[in-house]
Amino acid sequence: MRRSLVGLLGCSLAAASALIGTPMPASAEPNGLPAGLTAAEVTFRSGDLTLHGTVLAPRAAGPRRPGMVLVHGSGVGVSREKLRREAEAFAAGGIVTLIYDKRAADYSPVHRDYSLLADDALAGLAMLRTRSEVDPANVGLWGFSEGGWVAPMAAARSSAVAFLVVVGANGVPPARQEAWAMGERQRHQGISGSSQDRFPTTGIRLVAGADLFAQAHHDPVPVLERVRQPVLAIWGGKDRQTPPGEGLTVYHQVLARTGNPHYMLRVFPNGDHAVHQSTDDGFRRLDDLMPGYADLVTSWVADVVADRPPERHVDPVPRQDRPSPVIHPLAWWESPGLQLAAILLCTLAFLAYPMVALGRRLRRGRGSLAGLAPARWLAGLGLAAMLGFLWVFVASNAGASLGPVVAGRALSWLVVQLLAVAVVAAAVATVIGWVRARAVTPGRDRLRLGLLLTGALVFLPWAAYWGLLLP
Repeated sequence: MRRSLVGLLGCSLAAASALIGTPMPASAEPNGLPAGLTAAEVTFRSGDLTLHGTVLAPRAAGPRRPGMVLVHGSGVGVSREKLRREAEAFAAGGIVTLIYDKRAADYSPVHRDYSLLADDALAGLAMLRTRSEVDPANVGLWGFSEGGWVAPMAAARSSAVAFLVVVGANGVPPARQEAWAMGERQRHQGISGSSQDRFPTTGIRLVAGADLFAQAHHDPVPVLERVRQPVLAIWGGKDRQTPPGEGLTVYHQVLARTGNPHYMLRVFPNGDHAVHQSTDDGFRRLDDLMPGYADLVTSWVADVVADRPPERHVDPVPRQDRPSPVIHPLAWWESPGLQLAAILLCTLAFLAYPMVALGRRLRRGRGSLAGLAPARWLAGLGLAAMLGFLWVFVASNAGASLGPVVAGRALSWLVVQLLAVAVVAAAVATVIGWVRARAVTPGRDRLRLGLLLTGALVFLPWAAYWGLLLP
Protein backbone atom coordinates (compact mmCIF):
# COMPACT_ATOMS: atom_id res chain seq x y z
CA MET A 1 0.00 0.00 0.00
CA ARG A 2 0.95 3.51 -0.37
CA ARG A 3 1.88 5.61 2.44
CA SER A 4 0.93 8.39 0.26
CA LEU A 5 2.54 11.33 -0.38
CA VAL A 6 1.58 11.37 1.27
CA GLY A 7 2.71 8.30 0.95
CA LEU A 8 3.01 7.57 3.26
CA LEU A 9 3.08 4.39 5.51
CA GLY A 10 6.10 2.11 5.82
CA CYS A 11 6.61 -1.20 7.59
CA SER A 12 9.21 -1.76 10.27
CA LEU A 13 9.71 -5.49 10.25
CA ALA A 14 12.90 -6.57 12.00
CA ALA A 15 15.38 -9.29 11.12
CA ALA A 16 15.81 -11.11 14.40
CA SER A 17 16.21 -14.69 15.51
CA ALA A 18 13.60 -16.95 17.07
CA LEU A 19 9.95 -16.82 16.04
CA ILE A 20 7.05 -17.61 18.35
CA GLY A 21 4.80 -20.38 17.13
CA THR A 22 7.02 -21.48 14.20
CA PRO A 23 9.14 -24.57 13.71
CA MET A 24 12.34 -22.48 13.60
CA PRO A 25 15.21 -23.90 15.65
CA ALA A 26 16.45 -21.77 18.51
CA SER A 27 20.13 -21.92 17.53
CA ALA A 28 21.66 -19.88 14.72
CA GLU A 29 24.58 -20.03 12.33
CA PRO A 30 27.57 -17.74 12.96
CA ASN A 31 26.39 -15.43 10.17
CA GLY A 32 23.08 -14.87 11.95
CA LEU A 33 21.09 -17.21 9.73
CA PRO A 34 18.89 -19.59 11.76
CA ALA A 35 20.23 -23.12 11.93
CA GLY A 36 18.79 -25.43 9.32
CA LEU A 37 18.48 -22.73 6.64
CA THR A 38 20.60 -21.65 3.70
CA ALA A 39 20.70 -18.23 2.04
CA ALA A 40 21.76 -17.53 -1.54
CA GLU A 41 22.21 -14.09 -3.07
CA VAL A 42 20.51 -13.79 -6.47
CA THR A 43 19.80 -11.26 -9.20
CA PHE A 44 17.08 -11.27 -11.82
CA ARG A 45 15.90 -8.99 -14.60
CA SER A 46 12.56 -7.22 -14.78
CA GLY A 47 12.43 -5.27 -18.01
CA ASP A 48 15.53 -3.06 -18.08
CA LEU A 49 16.02 -3.28 -14.32
CA THR A 50 18.20 -5.71 -12.38
CA LEU A 51 16.75 -6.63 -8.99
CA HIS A 52 18.75 -8.12 -6.13
CA GLY A 53 17.42 -10.65 -3.68
CA THR A 54 18.04 -13.53 -1.31
CA VAL A 55 16.65 -17.05 -1.54
CA LEU A 56 16.17 -18.74 1.84
CA ALA A 57 15.65 -22.50 1.88
CA PRO A 58 15.78 -25.49 4.23
CA ARG A 59 19.31 -26.92 4.48
CA ALA A 60 18.15 -30.54 4.69
CA ALA A 61 18.27 -32.50 1.46
CA GLY A 62 14.99 -33.73 0.09
CA PRO A 63 12.61 -33.57 -2.83
CA ARG A 64 11.98 -30.33 -4.61
CA ARG A 65 10.04 -27.93 -2.44
CA PRO A 66 7.35 -25.31 -3.03
CA GLY A 67 8.56 -21.75 -3.54
CA MET A 68 7.12 -18.37 -2.66
CA VAL A 69 8.00 -14.80 -3.65
CA LEU A 70 7.39 -12.13 -1.00
CA VAL A 71 6.03 -8.83 -2.37
CA HIS A 72 6.69 -5.69 -0.34
CA GLY A 73 4.33 -3.12 1.08
CA SER A 74 4.64 0.55 0.14
CA GLY A 75 7.90 2.49 0.12
CA VAL A 76 10.63 3.49 -2.31
CA GLY A 77 13.44 0.96 -2.67
CA VAL A 78 12.44 -1.00 0.44
CA SER A 79 15.17 -3.42 1.52
CA ARG A 80 14.58 -7.15 1.39
CA GLU A 81 15.58 -7.21 5.07
CA LYS A 82 12.18 -5.74 5.97
CA LEU A 83 10.72 -9.16 5.18
CA ARG A 84 13.59 -11.26 6.55
CA ARG A 85 11.66 -12.45 9.60
CA GLU A 86 8.73 -13.70 7.52
CA ALA A 87 11.06 -15.29 4.97
CA GLU A 88 13.00 -17.20 7.62
CA ALA A 89 9.78 -18.42 9.22
CA PHE A 90 8.38 -19.66 5.91
CA ALA A 91 11.69 -21.27 4.90
CA ALA A 92 11.85 -23.05 8.26
CA GLY A 93 8.43 -24.45 7.43
CA GLY A 94 9.63 -25.96 4.16
CA ILE A 95 9.02 -23.19 1.60
CA VAL A 96 11.90 -21.89 -0.53
CA THR A 97 11.37 -18.16 -0.16
CA LEU A 98 12.59 -15.21 -2.24
CA ILE A 99 12.90 -11.73 -0.77
CA TYR A 100 14.22 -8.91 -2.95
CA ASP A 101 14.97 -5.21 -2.77
CA LYS A 102 12.02 -3.24 -4.06
CA ARG A 103 12.61 -1.06 -7.07
CA ALA A 104 13.40 2.63 -6.61
CA ALA A 105 13.19 3.41 -10.33
CA ASP A 106 9.77 4.54 -11.58
CA TYR A 107 8.36 4.51 -8.06
CA SER A 108 7.62 7.51 -5.85
CA PRO A 109 4.72 8.92 -3.81
CA VAL A 110 3.47 10.74 -6.91
CA HIS A 111 4.27 8.09 -9.52
CA ARG A 112 4.02 4.33 -9.36
CA ASP A 113 2.59 1.57 -11.48
CA TYR A 114 1.21 -1.53 -9.79
CA SER A 115 1.44 -3.34 -13.12
CA LEU A 116 5.20 -2.70 -13.15
CA LEU A 117 5.48 -4.01 -9.58
CA ALA A 118 3.52 -7.09 -10.65
CA ASP A 119 6.05 -7.59 -13.45
CA ASP A 120 8.83 -7.51 -10.84
CA ALA A 121 7.06 -10.17 -8.77
CA LEU A 122 6.56 -12.40 -11.82
CA ALA A 123 10.21 -11.97 -12.80
CA GLY A 124 11.22 -13.12 -9.34
CA LEU A 125 8.82 -16.05 -9.60
CA ALA A 126 10.29 -17.06 -12.97
CA MET A 127 13.80 -17.01 -11.49
CA LEU A 128 12.74 -19.02 -8.43
CA ARG A 129 11.16 -21.70 -10.65
CA THR A 130 14.55 -22.35 -12.27
CA ARG A 131 16.30 -23.26 -9.03
CA SER A 132 17.17 -26.89 -8.47
CA GLU A 133 15.63 -27.07 -4.99
CA VAL A 134 12.28 -25.70 -6.16
CA ASP A 135 9.33 -27.54 -7.69
CA PRO A 136 8.55 -25.22 -10.65
CA ALA A 137 4.90 -26.25 -10.67
CA ASN A 138 4.37 -25.11 -7.08
CA VAL A 139 5.63 -21.54 -6.77
CA GLY A 140 3.29 -18.84 -5.49
CA LEU A 141 3.14 -15.25 -4.30
CA TRP A 142 2.79 -13.63 -0.89
CA GLY A 143 1.82 -9.95 -0.84
CA PHE A 144 1.73 -7.60 2.15
CA SER A 145 -0.21 -4.31 2.34
CA GLU A 146 0.50 -2.59 -1.00
CA GLY A 147 1.63 -6.02 -2.11
CA GLY A 148 -1.98 -7.04 -1.51
CA TRP A 149 -2.87 -4.94 -4.56
CA VAL A 150 0.18 -6.07 -6.55
CA ALA A 151 0.32 -9.84 -5.92
CA PRO A 152 -3.29 -10.52 -7.05
CA MET A 153 -2.54 -8.57 -10.24
CA ALA A 154 0.44 -10.81 -10.92
CA ALA A 155 -1.58 -13.94 -10.10
CA ALA A 156 -4.40 -12.88 -12.41
CA ARG A 157 -1.87 -12.32 -15.18
CA SER A 158 0.04 -15.62 -15.05
CA SER A 159 -0.95 -19.26 -14.67
CA ALA A 160 2.60 -19.94 -13.49
CA VAL A 161 1.50 -18.63 -10.09
CA ALA A 162 0.38 -21.73 -8.19
CA PHE A 163 -1.19 -20.01 -5.18
CA LEU A 164 -1.72 -16.59 -3.62
CA VAL A 165 -1.23 -15.44 -0.03
CA VAL A 166 -2.08 -11.86 0.99
CA VAL A 167 -1.62 -10.18 4.37
CA GLY A 168 -3.26 -6.91 5.39
CA ALA A 169 -4.81 -6.65 1.93
CA ASN A 170 -7.29 -3.97 0.97
CA GLY A 171 -10.73 -4.30 -0.52
CA VAL A 172 -10.82 -0.54 -1.21
CA PRO A 173 -8.73 1.85 -3.35
CA PRO A 174 -5.51 3.36 -1.92
CA ALA A 175 -6.94 6.86 -1.40
CA ARG A 176 -9.83 5.46 0.60
CA GLN A 177 -7.50 3.28 2.65
CA GLU A 178 -5.19 6.20 3.40
CA ALA A 179 -8.06 8.45 4.51
CA TRP A 180 -9.25 5.69 6.85
CA ALA A 181 -5.75 5.20 8.28
CA MET A 182 -5.35 8.94 8.88
CA GLY A 183 -8.66 8.98 10.71
CA GLU A 184 -7.59 6.01 12.84
CA ARG A 185 -4.38 7.76 13.85
CA GLN A 186 -6.25 10.92 14.80
CA ARG A 187 -8.89 9.05 16.78
CA HIS A 188 -6.17 7.15 18.62
CA GLN A 189 -4.59 10.48 19.57
CA GLY A 190 -7.95 11.69 20.91
CA ILE A 191 -8.54 14.17 18.09
CA SER A 192 -12.12 14.99 17.13
CA GLY A 193 -14.00 17.90 15.62
CA SER A 194 -13.22 19.74 12.40
CA SER A 195 -9.63 18.55 11.93
CA GLN A 196 -10.68 14.91 12.22
CA ASP A 197 -13.65 15.47 9.91
CA ARG A 198 -11.81 17.44 7.23
CA PHE A 199 -8.28 16.22 6.84
CA PRO A 200 -8.73 12.46 6.31
CA THR A 201 -11.17 12.99 3.44
CA THR A 202 -10.85 16.53 2.09
CA GLY A 203 -7.07 16.47 2.29
CA ILE A 204 -6.78 13.13 0.49
CA ARG A 205 -9.33 14.27 -2.13
CA LEU A 206 -7.22 17.34 -2.85
CA VAL A 207 -3.95 15.41 -3.01
CA ALA A 208 -5.48 12.79 -5.30
CA GLY A 209 -7.15 15.46 -7.44
CA ALA A 210 -3.78 17.17 -7.88
CA ASP A 211 -2.25 13.87 -9.11
CA LEU A 212 0.07 13.80 -6.10
CA PHE A 213 -1.23 10.41 -4.91
CA ALA A 214 -0.13 7.65 -7.25
CA GLN A 215 -2.69 4.93 -8.03
CA ALA A 216 -5.15 6.72 -5.73
CA HIS A 217 -8.25 5.19 -7.30
CA HIS A 218 -6.96 1.71 -8.15
CA ASP A 219 -9.91 -0.67 -7.75
CA PRO A 220 -8.81 -4.09 -6.44
CA VAL A 221 -12.12 -5.80 -7.25
CA PRO A 222 -11.75 -6.32 -11.04
CA VAL A 223 -8.28 -7.75 -10.46
CA LEU A 224 -9.45 -10.10 -7.72
CA GLU A 225 -12.28 -11.28 -9.97
CA ARG A 226 -9.67 -12.72 -12.36
CA VAL A 227 -7.76 -14.69 -9.72
CA ARG A 228 -8.28 -18.43 -10.18
CA GLN A 229 -5.57 -19.79 -7.87
CA PRO A 230 -6.20 -20.96 -4.29
CA VAL A 231 -6.17 -17.91 -2.01
CA LEU A 232 -5.14 -17.51 1.62
CA ALA A 233 -5.94 -14.01 2.92
CA ILE A 234 -4.99 -12.98 6.46
CA TRP A 235 -5.79 -9.89 8.50
CA GLY A 236 -4.90 -8.67 11.94
CA GLY A 237 -7.82 -7.69 14.12
CA LYS A 238 -5.81 -4.66 15.28
CA ASP A 239 -4.90 -3.48 11.80
CA ARG A 240 -4.81 0.34 11.93
CA GLN A 241 -3.54 0.89 8.39
CA THR A 242 -6.07 -0.96 6.25
CA PRO A 243 -9.76 -1.44 7.09
CA PRO A 244 -9.76 -5.17 7.95
CA GLY A 245 -13.51 -5.67 8.10
CA GLU A 246 -14.00 -4.28 4.62
CA GLY A 247 -11.00 -6.21 3.32
CA LEU A 248 -12.35 -9.58 4.45
CA THR A 249 -15.87 -8.73 3.29
CA VAL A 250 -14.78 -7.71 -0.20
CA TYR A 251 -12.55 -10.77 -0.61
CA HIS A 252 -15.38 -13.04 0.51
CA GLN A 253 -17.93 -11.44 -1.80
CA VAL A 254 -15.66 -11.46 -4.85
CA LEU A 255 -14.23 -14.96 -4.45
CA ALA A 256 -17.68 -16.42 -3.74
CA ARG A 257 -19.19 -14.62 -6.71
CA THR A 258 -16.51 -15.79 -9.12
CA GLY A 259 -16.75 -19.39 -7.91
CA ASN A 260 -13.21 -19.81 -6.62
CA PRO A 261 -13.47 -23.18 -4.82
CA HIS A 262 -10.41 -22.82 -2.62
CA TYR A 263 -10.05 -19.75 -0.47
CA MET A 264 -9.38 -19.31 3.21
CA LEU A 265 -9.96 -15.94 4.91
CA ARG A 266 -8.42 -15.84 8.37
CA VAL A 267 -8.17 -13.27 11.16
CA PHE A 268 -5.69 -13.06 14.04
CA PRO A 269 -7.68 -10.91 16.49
CA ASN A 270 -4.62 -9.48 18.24
CA GLY A 271 -2.43 -9.13 15.17
CA ASP A 272 -1.47 -5.77 13.70
CA HIS A 273 -1.37 -4.77 10.03
CA ALA A 274 1.49 -7.20 9.30
CA VAL A 275 0.06 -9.87 11.66
CA HIS A 276 2.86 -9.11 14.08
CA GLN A 277 2.46 -8.81 17.79
CA SER A 278 1.96 -5.19 18.85
CA THR A 279 1.31 -2.79 21.68
CA ASP A 280 -0.64 0.46 21.92
CA ASP A 281 -3.76 -1.18 20.46
CA GLY A 282 -2.04 -2.12 17.21
CA PHE A 283 -0.25 1.18 16.59
CA ARG A 284 3.20 0.01 17.73
CA ARG A 285 4.56 -3.06 15.96
CA LEU A 286 6.78 -5.57 17.71
CA ASP A 287 9.31 -7.79 15.97
CA ASP A 288 7.61 -11.12 16.63
CA LEU A 289 4.98 -12.63 14.37
CA MET A 290 1.66 -13.64 15.88
CA PRO A 291 1.79 -17.22 17.22
CA GLY A 292 0.40 -19.59 14.61
CA TYR A 293 0.68 -17.18 11.67
CA ALA A 294 3.72 -18.77 10.00
CA ASP A 295 2.36 -22.26 10.73
CA LEU A 296 -0.91 -21.32 9.03
CA VAL A 297 0.89 -20.16 5.88
CA THR A 298 3.28 -23.10 5.63
CA SER A 299 0.65 -25.77 6.35
CA TRP A 300 -1.80 -24.20 3.90
CA VAL A 301 0.84 -24.09 1.16
CA ALA A 302 1.77 -27.72 1.91
CA ASP A 303 -1.86 -28.77 1.47
CA VAL A 304 -2.22 -26.80 -1.77
CA VAL A 305 0.89 -28.27 -3.41
CA ALA A 306 -0.14 -31.77 -2.28
CA ASP A 307 -3.34 -31.37 -4.34
CA ARG A 308 -5.55 -31.22 -1.28
CA PRO A 309 -6.30 -27.48 -1.01
CA PRO A 310 -8.53 -26.72 1.96
CA GLU A 311 -12.16 -26.06 1.29
CA ARG A 312 -13.58 -22.60 1.72
CA HIS A 313 -13.23 -21.15 5.19
CA VAL A 314 -14.14 -17.65 6.32
CA ASP A 315 -13.50 -16.29 9.82
CA PRO A 316 -15.95 -13.82 11.37
CA VAL A 317 -15.50 -10.28 10.08
CA PRO A 318 -13.05 -8.43 12.36
CA ARG A 319 -14.30 -5.42 14.25
CA GLN A 320 -13.96 -2.14 12.39
CA ASP A 321 -15.33 0.83 14.28
CA ARG A 322 -15.98 3.02 11.26
CA PRO A 323 -16.16 2.44 7.51
CA SER A 324 -13.58 3.86 5.16
CA PRO A 325 -14.76 7.18 3.68
CA VAL A 326 -15.77 7.33 0.04
CA ILE A 327 -13.37 9.62 -1.85
CA HIS A 328 -15.62 11.64 -4.14
CA PRO A 329 -14.13 13.55 -7.10
CA LEU A 330 -13.49 17.23 -6.50
CA ALA A 331 -16.12 19.73 -7.62
CA TRP A 332 -14.87 22.56 -9.83
CA TRP A 333 -14.76 24.97 -6.91
CA GLU A 334 -12.62 22.50 -4.94
CA SER A 335 -10.10 22.02 -7.73
CA PRO A 336 -6.38 22.16 -6.95
CA GLY A 337 -6.04 25.19 -9.20
CA LEU A 338 -8.60 27.22 -7.28
CA GLN A 339 -7.24 26.02 -3.94
CA LEU A 340 -3.76 27.15 -4.95
CA ALA A 341 -5.10 30.46 -6.25
CA ALA A 342 -6.91 31.11 -2.96
CA ILE A 343 -3.81 30.29 -0.92
CA LEU A 344 -1.57 32.50 -3.06
CA LEU A 345 -4.04 35.40 -3.12
CA CYS A 346 -4.54 35.36 0.65
CA THR A 347 -0.84 34.99 1.35
CA LEU A 348 0.17 37.79 -1.03
CA ALA A 349 -2.59 40.09 0.21
CA PHE A 350 -1.58 39.59 3.84
CA LEU A 351 2.12 39.90 3.00
CA ALA A 352 1.80 42.99 0.79
CA TYR A 353 0.49 45.23 3.56
CA PRO A 354 3.59 45.05 5.81
CA MET A 355 5.94 44.95 2.82
CA VAL A 356 4.61 48.27 1.54
CA ALA A 357 5.01 49.74 5.03
CA LEU A 358 8.57 48.43 5.14
CA GLY A 359 9.27 50.02 1.78
CA ARG A 360 8.03 53.36 3.05
CA ARG A 361 10.24 53.15 6.10
CA LEU A 362 13.24 52.37 3.94
CA ARG A 363 12.44 55.52 1.97
CA ARG A 364 12.14 57.36 5.30
CA GLY A 365 8.44 57.83 4.80
CA ARG A 366 6.71 57.52 8.18
CA GLY A 367 3.14 58.05 7.07
CA SER A 368 0.54 55.94 8.86
CA LEU A 369 -3.21 55.52 8.80
CA ALA A 370 -4.75 56.75 12.01
CA GLY A 371 -7.34 54.37 13.42
CA LEU A 372 -6.29 51.44 11.18
CA ALA A 373 -4.07 49.52 13.56
CA PRO A 374 -6.46 46.54 13.05
CA ALA A 375 -5.18 46.36 9.46
CA ARG A 376 -1.70 45.60 10.72
CA TRP A 377 -3.13 42.91 12.98
CA LEU A 378 -5.14 41.51 10.07
CA ALA A 379 -2.03 41.23 7.90
CA GLY A 380 0.05 39.57 10.60
CA LEU A 381 -2.64 37.19 11.81
CA GLY A 382 -3.66 36.28 8.27
CA LEU A 383 -0.12 35.45 7.24
CA ALA A 384 0.38 33.37 10.40
CA ALA A 385 -2.89 31.49 9.76
CA MET A 386 -1.95 30.65 6.17
CA LEU A 387 1.54 29.44 7.05
CA GLY A 388 0.21 27.50 10.05
CA PHE A 389 -2.42 25.77 7.94
CA LEU A 390 0.12 24.75 5.31
CA TRP A 391 2.38 23.28 7.98
CA VAL A 392 -0.49 21.32 9.55
CA PHE A 393 -1.62 20.08 6.13
CA VAL A 394 1.82 18.77 5.17
CA ALA A 395 2.53 17.30 8.61
CA SER A 396 -0.86 15.60 8.81
CA ASN A 397 -0.54 13.98 5.40
CA ALA A 398 2.98 12.85 6.24
CA GLY A 399 1.75 11.16 9.42
CA ALA A 400 3.77 13.47 11.69
CA SER A 401 2.61 14.40 15.17
CA LEU A 402 0.57 17.58 15.40
CA GLY A 403 1.43 18.10 19.03
CA PRO A 404 -0.46 17.38 22.24
CA VAL A 405 -4.26 17.19 22.16
CA VAL A 406 -6.20 19.96 23.86
CA ALA A 407 -10.02 19.83 24.06
CA GLY A 408 -10.17 17.17 21.34
CA ARG A 409 -7.90 19.09 18.98
CA ALA A 410 -4.23 18.82 18.17
CA LEU A 411 -2.54 21.88 19.63
CA SER A 412 -1.20 23.01 16.25
CA TRP A 413 -4.68 22.78 14.69
CA LEU A 414 -6.21 24.62 17.63
CA VAL A 415 -3.67 27.44 17.21
CA VAL A 416 -4.53 27.76 13.50
CA GLN A 417 -8.25 27.79 14.35
CA LEU A 418 -7.72 30.59 16.88
CA LEU A 419 -5.70 32.51 14.32
CA ALA A 420 -8.52 32.11 11.78
CA VAL A 421 -11.10 33.47 14.23
CA ALA A 422 -8.76 36.36 15.02
CA VAL A 423 -8.40 37.09 11.29
CA VAL A 424 -12.17 37.43 10.96
CA ALA A 425 -12.32 39.75 13.97
CA ALA A 426 -9.43 41.85 12.66
CA ALA A 427 -11.07 42.07 9.24
CA VAL A 428 -14.29 43.41 10.78
CA ALA A 429 -12.33 45.95 12.83
CA THR A 430 -10.38 47.00 9.74
CA VAL A 431 -13.57 47.63 7.76
CA ILE A 432 -15.01 49.72 10.59
CA GLY A 433 -11.79 51.71 10.90
CA TRP A 434 -11.59 52.31 7.15
CA VAL A 435 -15.16 53.58 7.00
CA ARG A 436 -14.43 56.03 9.81
CA ALA A 437 -11.16 57.22 8.26
CA ARG A 438 -12.26 57.10 4.63
CA ALA A 439 -12.29 60.87 4.19
CA VAL A 440 -8.63 61.21 5.16
CA THR A 441 -7.33 58.02 3.53
CA PRO A 442 -5.00 58.69 0.55
CA GLY A 443 -5.67 56.83 -2.69
CA ARG A 444 -2.58 54.62 -2.46
CA ASP A 445 -3.59 53.53 1.04
CA ARG A 446 -7.09 52.75 -0.18
CA LEU A 447 -5.54 50.43 -2.76
CA ARG A 448 -3.41 48.76 -0.10
CA LEU A 449 -6.40 48.30 2.22
CA GLY A 450 -8.56 47.09 -0.64
CA LEU A 451 -6.04 44.35 -1.46
CA LEU A 452 -5.78 43.39 2.22
CA LEU A 453 -9.56 43.12 2.62
CA THR A 454 -9.86 41.20 -0.65
CA GLY A 455 -7.51 38.63 0.86
CA ALA A 456 -9.66 38.54 4.00
CA LEU A 457 -12.80 38.12 1.89
CA VAL A 458 -11.30 35.10 0.10
CA PHE A 459 -9.94 33.75 3.38
CA LEU A 460 -13.41 33.52 4.97
CA PRO A 461 -14.99 30.83 2.71
CA TRP A 462 -11.66 29.08 2.26
CA ALA A 463 -11.17 28.77 6.04
CA ALA A 464 -14.76 27.59 6.48
CA TYR A 465 -14.23 24.92 3.80
CA TRP A 466 -11.23 23.52 5.65
CA GLY A 467 -13.00 23.59 9.01
CA LEU A 468 -10.89 26.36 10.53
CA LEU A 469 -14.03 28.21 11.59
CA LEU A 470 -15.94 25.10 12.68
CA PRO A 471 -16.00 23.52 16.16
